[in-house]
Amino acid sequence: MKGYVDNIEEATNSNGDFRRVLYTGKNLQLVLMTLQPGDEIGEEVHEDRDQFFRIEDGRGTVYIDGAPSRVEDDFAVIVPAGARHNVVNTGDEPLKLYTIYGPPEHHDGIVHRDKAQADADHENDHWDGETTE
Repeated sequence: MKGYVDNIEEATNSNGDFRRVLYTGKNLQLVLMTLQPGDEIGEEVHEDRDQFFRIEDGRGTVYIDGAPSRVEDDFAVIVPAGARHNVVNTGDEPLKLYTIYGPPEHHDGIVHRDKAQADADHENDHWDGETTE
C-alpha cells in the first residue's frame, strides 16, 4: 500500500472544486473543498462518523449543534458523530479547506465541481466500501 503523501496546503489552495475526494481508506477519507462566497456545505448530521476540518484560506462560520464559531486560515474543527453541523463561507474570497471523515462518507475519487452538482448527486454519493488502494 502506498497511502497518501503530498503537500496538503498546496493541494487545498489549488483546488477549485466544491468537493474532491483525494484518498479513501477503510477507516478514513481525505477530501478537498472550496466554498465560493456565500456558499455552504449544507446542514447535515453524520450519525456514525466523526469529521475534521482544516481551514487553509478564507473566512467562514462553522455551526455545531447551532453554536456558531468564526473560522479563518489555520483553524481546525472537529465535529463529533451525531452533531448537526454546517460550514458557511462568510468572506469575499473562496473558503479553501480539507476535511477528514472517519469512516469515509463519499465514493472514492468523486469530484463535484460545484454545490449544485453535489446536491444533485447526494443520494448516489454515499461510500460503497471501495478504497483508493
